[in-house]
Amino acid sequence: MSFSENAKALIRKESYINGIWVEADNDSEFEVINPANQEIIAKIANLGGNETEKAVQAAEEALKTWKHTLAKDRANLLREWAKEIRLHTDALAEILTIEQGKPLLEAKSEILYGLSFIDWFAEETRRTYGDIVPTHKKDARIMLTRQPIGVVGAITPWNHPNAMIARKVSPALAAGCTVVLKPSEETPLSAIALTILAEKAGFPKGVFNLVVGDNASQIGTVLTQHPVVKKISFTGSTAVGKKLMAQVSSTVKKVSLELGGNAPFIVFESADLDKAVQGAIDCKFRNAGQTCVSANRIYVHDAIYERFVDKFTKKVNAMKVGNGMDEGVKIGPLIYPKAVDKVAGHVKDAIDKGATLLCGGTKPQAVGNFYQPTVLTRLTQTMAIAKEETFGPIAGLFKFSNEDEVIKWANDTLYGLAAYVYTRDFAQIFRTTEALEYGMVAVNEPYLSAEAAPFGGIKESGIGREGSRYGLKEFTEIKYTLIGGL
Repeated sequence: MSFSENAKALIRKESYINGIWVEADNDSEFEVINPANQEIIAKIANLGGNETEKAVQAAEEALKTWKHTLAKDRANLLREWAKEIRLHTDALAEILTIEQGKPLLEAKSEILYGLSFIDWFAEETRRTYGDIVPTHKKDARIMLTRQPIGVVGAITPWNHPNAMIARKVSPALAAGCTVVLKPSEETPLSAIALTILAEKAGFPKGVFNLVVGDNASQIGTVLTQHPVVKKISFTGSTAVGKKLMAQVSSTVKKVSLELGGNAPFIVFESADLDKAVQGAIDCKFRNAGQTCVSANRIYVHDAIYERFVDKFTKKVNAMKVGNGMDEGVKIGPLIYPKAVDKVAGHVKDAIDKGATLLCGGTKPQAVGNFYQPTVLTRLTQTMAIAKEETFGPIAGLFKFSNEDEVIKWANDTLYGLAAYVYTRDFAQIFRTTEALEYGMVAVNEPYLSAEAAPFGGIKESGIGREGSRYGLKEFTEIKYTLIGGL
């Protein structure tokens, strides 16, 4: 599948360092594959450690000026970036769908979602407030100010290749930091397109640097161990997040980690059944289940279980699977073949342990990384789908009988990112949201991420928050100044 002319204008093979588009030092390249048809859609310069070192040096030099740039001027540049993105929304969505697979309408929603963070942090730029603290001495004053932390290494995933860049880069730039961005090698085109638009917006050289390469370990090692880099912001798996934490320890960097999830979706007897069914569909199957906040375990009260299963399965059966560029497609491909293998493994494990397959459970076509949306019932806590993040279009429907039981099951995981509760019992809302061991809980809503809300988890789902005023603070340090002799 070829790109439109508008999309082609936002695609190039090079990375961007110190205001210059550069090839790999060794002239090597890697291929970008369309997951819907396995076609090669681009060949990209394959940068590594040496180029990352250059990007860090450029960011360090640019920081000297950028951190002193007036907040209103940084805000204006962010607005210009947002303006360019709005003008190119359709082209950006096309690029995203072809390299990542999600349906085109969903890709457009991601572009707008990412834009909301740039808009938000353009405003928050001028709200990096400090404090005057009551003093401990009559002739002294205590002043607290927030200063940019320094050079930031941002490492972004393939499942939201546009929005995760916006959610990390915009607060860093707003705070006065400079950035070295390493996107996923599975989806580099979205990152390149956003960088082209950032260049058009007029950011000074060295402020926003892009390093693309398929040797994530080599690039990540430079970013995590380089003494100039003061913060790492990473979204990805818990396993990789742990490795990054270990690597940054040698230089004691600040980290923000948005890691894996195992989200429970709890439907109580008092819930609006139709809204709960649709909410579960939206939460489970968005991006073919490839989001860290997707419903991974759907717990339904036994009094309404059979009705829920019937309504839910009918809706899943009606979903169209196919290329995200095709009309009416709801479920696109998974990102790569091993993702299909993992999903198939979870289904087999559940069936082998006694689960019932109601629909799906197959790979619908030979070409492309597709898997049919699947519904499983008669699940238990011993199955892999209950313990691991599936990251695919598999809905496991668990039955429970009381509140204490389901809260215990929901919390029985190493993860603590997002949880969902459907109930019309207000006392139950307060009890369950306080009892659930998760950084975010949505009640009677399938979508919980928004630019004004702090996004992040607890336990092994991460450290720190993105979005909101708290997201800006992640890129600053508090300086305490004592002024005496007054």
